[in-house]
Amino acid sequence: MADVTTKLFLEEFEVMVDIGIHDFEINNPQRVCISVEVLLDPNAGDRPDEIGSTFDYDFIRLEIKNLISNRRFNLQETLCRLILEKIIGQDGVTEATVTTKKLDVYPDCNGVGVKMTSKK
Repeated sequence: MADVTTKLFLEEFEVMVDIGIHDFEINNPQRVCISVEVLLDPNAGDRPDEIGSTFDYDFIRLEIKNLISNRRFNLQETLCRLILEKIIGQDGVTEATVTTKKLDVYPDCNGVGVKMTSKK
């Protein structure tokens, strides 16, 4: 088979995050939507049909939940970067993109956010 690119994604994972710099945001969790795209090593398609041979979606969700449950964030950039660092550091990952989006900032748009990409 020709070269195959494998990209996994977790799309629009909605969580409550203590985030923001304004007084009214501090200790007042907000809805944040997080999306993650993970580009796997090109040989990922040649692996057995078993969960242990690929990148696990549960890992992404659990890492995000653990990260947001243990602290507050002033900036989306910080949240986005920390998620990205955790994902890109995993075996078999060659590139990752993380998007964070605060959903309730302005009534006339779907959200405001940050997107970051890193390559190994």
